[in-house]
Amino acid sequence: MRKQIQQIFNPPFKTLLKSIFLLCLVFGLTFGHADGALAARSGGRIGGGSFRMPSSSRPYSAPRTYAPGGGYYPGGGGFGFPFLLPFWGIGGGFSGLFGILIFFGVANFLLQAFRRAGSDETNEEAYTPNPTVSVTRLQVGMLASARGLQTELDRIAETADTDSPAGRAEVLQEASLTLLRHPEYWVYAGGGTQQARLASAESEFNRLSLAERSKFTEETLSNVNNQLKGNIARPDALPAADEIDNPTTLITEGPGEYIIITLLAATLGKYDIPTINTTDDLRQALRQIGSIPSDKLLAIEVLWTPQEEGDTLTSDDLLAEYADLRLV
Repeated sequence: MRKQIQQIFNPPFKTLLKSIFLLCLVFGLTFGHADGALAARSGGRIGGGSFRMPSSSRPYSAPRTYAPGGGYYPGGGGFGFPFLLPFWGIGGGFSGLFGILIFFGVANFLLQAFRRAGSDETNEEAYTPNPTVSVTRLQVGMLASARGLQTELDRIAETADTDSPAGRAEVLQEASLTLLRHPEYWVYAGGGTQQARLASAESEFNRLSLAERSKFTEETLSNVNNQLKGNIARPDALPAADEIDNPTTLITEGPGEYIIITLLAATLGKYDIPTINTTDDLRQALRQIGSIPSDKLLAIEVLWTPQEEGDTLTSDDLLAEYADLRLV
């Protein structure tokens, strides 16, 4: 009788235990991943600009001066070819003084014509109602031991004038210079340039910006068009930017933790950064993007994560969110 009872109840009981075990396992895995997915990832942002053409008129060009005989010479100087044409043949062709003057007149005429053609081609792009705009994205993945870089980016955010072209150019220059000074922390990099007409360049710039900002749980510090928001002061425990060079002042971080800095720039005209495969490519790209003149810079953004103390970006996060970056 006892064996018969065991045969009746044991299989259902074992099945129930298995079901409970599997349910607990699924529950634990689900909430374990949820904790990782819901972990705060702070971010900083500096930006500003406008996709309207700069309010400047066409450049001054010297009036064409007409000479006797119906000819003219451009630019207010030199001999024009039509002006000297009547003297052709005087003094034995090219021999003598008139021959020399004719030779220099023809050379000057051709030189001025080529200059006008090149200037017109350049100005046509700059002053057309819908010029070409280059939208550049440059990303650098650095070791988290370079926490002092975050302090420097915080300082730039707090003091930057992001509402003027000169101020925005200075932000891009300072951020690039900060990265250039510490190549020993470079691990990953990537980026590229896309060209579009002015009418569609803003949407492309905003698309890239939103893609990066969506990787933050919260923008904990931002200065956009001189609107400063978020955590202004970083704790004194973090090292200053100039202390990064001293290894004894570095904050110890895990071996798989990183900081990601993103530079976005919309530039008037055709502009390209090199394909980044090595540290030399990255160095050249940082120099290029940091030296864009203010009159060519329509809009910028500098984004970095993590921004807050204690926040980390693990190697798993990097692979999931920044899979296009390459080792340098």
